[in-house]
Amino acid sequence: MTVRIGINPLTWTNDDLPALGAETPLEVCLAEGKQAGFSGFELGNKFPREPGALAKVLDAHQLSLVSGWFSGQLLSRSLEEEIEAITPHLNLLKSQGANVMVYCEVYNCIHGQQQTPLNRRPTLADDQWESWGEQLSLLAKHCLREGVRLAYHHHMGTVVETEQDIDRLMTCTTADLGLLLDTGHLTYAGGDVMAVQQRYQSRICHVHCKDVRADVLADARNRNLSFLDAVLNGVFTVPGDGSVDYPRLFDALKASDYQGWLVVEAEQDPAIAHPLTYATLGADNLKALCQQSGLVIQA
Repeated sequence: MTVRIGINPLTWTNDDLPALGAETPLEVCLAEGKQAGFSGFELGNKFPREPGALAKVLDAHQLSLVSGWFSGQLLSRSLEEEIEAITPHLNLLKSQGANVMVYCEVYNCIHGQQQTPLNRRPTLADDQWESWGEQLSLLAKHCLREGVRLAYHHHMGTVVETEQDIDRLMTCTTADLGLLLDTGHLTYAGGDVMAVQQRYQSRICHVHCKDVRADVLADARNRNLSFLDAVLNGVFTVPGDGSVDYPRLFDALKASDYQGWLVVEAEQDPAIAHPLTYATLGADNLKALCQQSGLVIQA
């Protein structure tokens, strides 16, 4: 029973705020990620989306494709339209051997709007949850038949943000839908990471290891900042460099027989947080946490 450690290119270049790291070539991201000690990358906006080209750039650095984000729109599209929209992304992941897709509903989302405070994020009415959950379950079942499990990403500024939102999501969907546990987003939303891990350990199929600087978070909440302004202020960092209790979480992942990727996804301003320095710190801390908890990292 093994895990693998990967990283998201947000450490170098940001999808939500493209000006951050805009000048950094993909080759630098991949070379430094490999140098830091990671075996795989999630997709970002600088990656080619044609299977042959993607395989070529990853193979050049002996890296695997971990997964890739898909912006879901089931609240504004039919199931058939969503399946049609997701198919190219699904096929790209399959072509590289990735078996998990990061999925998030982006209906009226605000996390990419720098001037919009987080208290203006969208929410679902009580009568929307069941119908949406039914369609989401069918989409997840479709993807699972294709060999890729949807890992739902609870995310700041979206319809599934809080611990209560996650509970509602898990209740109104089937086990075909997996859960991405993001320690940083859940902590930012005021949720209990350990409680969510314990309740939904059988459905957690992907883990984003994003730590939180508690003092920066307190300031962001106090001033009701936008998600992007909080990021620019340094609310997130790599695992082991903030307030999240990772030793306890990793012990719980070991006890629940978690098998999958542990991904450093810690967006910061690369002009302030030197990417290779923080990527290396993140990889070293993940390896130490795995060793302490008995999680075996796949060679």
